[in-house]
Amino acid sequence: MLTKRIIACLDVDGERTVKGVQFADLRHAGDPAELALRHAASGADEIVLLDISATHEQRATLLHTVRRTACELFIPFCVGGGIRTLEDAARVMDAGADKVSINSAAVSHPELIGQIAARFGSQAVVVAIDARRTADNVTGCSGEVMLRGGRQSTGLDVLAWAQKAAQLGAGEILLTCMSQDGTRAGFDCAVTALVARAVPIPVIASGGAGSPQHFVDVFQHGHADAALAASIFHFGEHAIASVKQTLATAGIPVRWPC
Repeated sequence: MLTKRIIACLDVDGERTVKGVQFADLRHAGDPAELALRHAASGADEIVLLDISATHEQRATLLHTVRRTACELFIPFCVGGGIRTLEDAARVMDAGADKVSINSAAVSHPELIGQIAARFGSQAVVVAIDARRTADNVTGCSGEVMLRGGRQSTGLDVLAWAQKAAQLGAGEILLTCMSQDGTRAGFDCAVTALVARAVPIPVIASGGAGSPQHFVDVFQHGHADAALAASIFHFGEHAIASVKQTLATAGIPVRWPC
């Protein structure tokens, strides 16, 4: 049985890690490189660094921050934000990333998914989807795809876009349910399950982690392959090791820290 992954997320604005609620009210959480090292040592299976202002400010990813963080890591490292072309992706990979996450550029230029996959392999392409719930899940509606940190509506259905991204060569879907982001009220298991059942690639659940039990819920009921969190790890409320202990007790396979 494949183990479930616990991923620590670094939302980076400039040279600092920040965290907010529903993509707003950001507060400082620490230095990206220092946090990445701490989370890796605590048992994180992967680190995701998202340059959250790069797309909105129409600039490239801050490669200096990527390099500093990559130097501290011995686990898979994914970087997103400001990646609009194959050349952007190559620069981020050269700076030390193992994977790239694309969001707005993938919607605007879906062919970019295949281009990156052809050069680096599908395992290196993560398509990030920011989902805004538009109807109760019992109707089968998975929500609308939002761009630019939730500032721009697309009219795209989350489920349809996730399926298309997989067909184009994405290796994983990073699904952030915006209504839950930063609330610590739990992941949106209903929407996560809809997407996980519809695509043949791993789905990373994001948005809402507040306790170890929430990870149990999203793996058991949301059928996620991995779960991502930020604030509960950054501010020391829950250790990654304690989350993994809770998962193991619930019968969910995890990889223990060395």
